[in-house]
Amino acid sequence: MHFTPIVESLPSVVPFVGPETQERARGRKFRARIGANESVFGPSPRAVEAMRHAAAEVWKYCDPENHDLKQALAALHGVGPQNIVVGEGIDGLFGYAVRLCVEPGVTVATSLGAYPTFNFHVAGYGGRLVTVPYRDDREDPEALIALAKREAARLIFFANPDNPMGSCWDAATVQRLIDGVPEGSVLCLDEAYCEFAPPGTTPAIDVSDPHVLRFRTFSKAHGMAGARIGYAIGESGLIKSFDKIRNHFGVNRIAQVGALASLQDTAHLAGVVGKVSAARERIAAIARANGLKPLPSAANFVAVDCRNDGAFARRVLSELISRDVFVRMPGVSPLDRCIRVSAGLPSDLDVFEEALPRALGAAAGRRP
Repeated sequence: MHFTPIVESLPSVVPFVGPETQERARGRKFRARIGANESVFGPSPRAVEAMRHAAAEVWKYCDPENHDLKQALAALHGVGPQNIVVGEGIDGLFGYAVRLCVEPGVTVATSLGAYPTFNFHVAGYGGRLVTVPYRDDREDPEALIALAKREAARLIFFANPDNPMGSCWDAATVQRLIDGVPEGSVLCLDEAYCEFAPPGTTPAIDVSDPHVLRFRTFSKAHGMAGARIGYAIGESGLIKSFDKIRNHFGVNRIAQVGALASLQDTAHLAGVVGKVSAARERIAAIARANGLKPLPSAANFVAVDCRNDGAFARRVLSELISRDVFVRMPGVSPLDRCIRVSAGLPSDLDVFEEALPRALGAAAGRRP
């Protein structure tokens, strides 16, 4: 097989090893699946019912225009449907955004340790990735913009709230970041966790600005990660450009129907946000009870500082997994001193609470 030079130069990488892969390797199921920032609280019952009915018509192709969903999203955000593009989750939309702007040698700016799937797409199109470190466990917007200007970055990636640390900036700071985007650059603003953030985190949407794309998802608060559906909001010309390259039949019919029904169930969404808040508090309490430091979180997970180095945190992670608790951790120092625990059901967190002290003891070399 003859690959392109870009593909020939790349290693075969899976940005995230799924829990199913780990379960197959281990030969048993996890007792607590609290590592992938999924919503264990599930989708709206209205969405489930709508998708059940839609399954009988799955012989039909989806609406390639995503018309009804775009209309509903436009009404929700006070923009026009021409300002919305729907895609196969945020990850799929990141791939399209990178494809629009990146070719071999083009520079892209991000934070060291930020969401790795975006970087995966940049590498796949031959882009040159430049980074700035986190500052105080948060992405550094001032340093990121300075880097983008210095390196003439065509794309800039920034998440608010952030994954993997759960940190966030206030709306005024994010707006200064948007205002500072240099001419010729586009800011990819990942807002996947915005429903969980405190008021005043998300700046107003301005679809007249062609220098920013705002990415949202149904995977987190809406509990539809397996449906693979998300959207981006932006200036109409920028959004229209996605039609040149997107897979027009990429969002399946059942996902479209489910997402539309989920938008209409605001009570379920509010309930999920409340349950996530309670779960974050319990994760933090469990961490403190074991001498660890939970970091403030505006997402549906908590980064827990293991008060040691990355090697120790990896041992803790491994010991938790051996005790059938699926969690993950940041991959870059000094963020990798933490493990990352997703909001779970009370029963999930019971398992985590029982396993954590034993995992810590084993990681430290103490016998049970």
